Amino acid sequence: MKPRITVLTLGVDDLERSLTFYRDGLGLPTQGIIGREFEHGAVAFFDLQAGLKLAIWNRQDLAHEAKVPLKSPSSTEITIGHNVGSKEEVDKIMEHAQKAGAIITDPAHDAFWGGYSGHFLDPDGHLWEVVWNPEWEIED
Repeated sequence: MKPRITVLTLGVDDLERSLTFYRDGLGLPTQGIIGREFEHGAVAFFDLQAGLKLAIWNRQDLAHEAKVPLKSPSSTEITIGHNVGSKEEVDKIMEHAQKAGAIITDPAHDAFWGGYSGHFLDPDGHLWEVVWNPEWEIED
């Protein structure tokens, strides 16, 4: 398998609420909700870096499409890492996320491994880490 991951899809309980959080709260670019004309088709895509998108899709529709049972979500199943270029940028994004409605679970702090990070939950409990790693170069 070649590493060609192009979309990360999050199952959400309220598509409009999540759209507002990611578009208006975090400022991610999107065309909004598309596919409403199809049963189980309403979805929103957000442009991330080149070739990668974040999608939000109703959890029930995602379960229907993938033919898997709908179960209770858990915040510990996956973390979405947002790497930035400085400690100050971590602080700024964490503050921005909190103002957008995120729940800060782990305020930004110096990490034991030499970096700086914090964690927040989106409105559906998806766990994000905002992190500065002094060993990684961030390309704009």
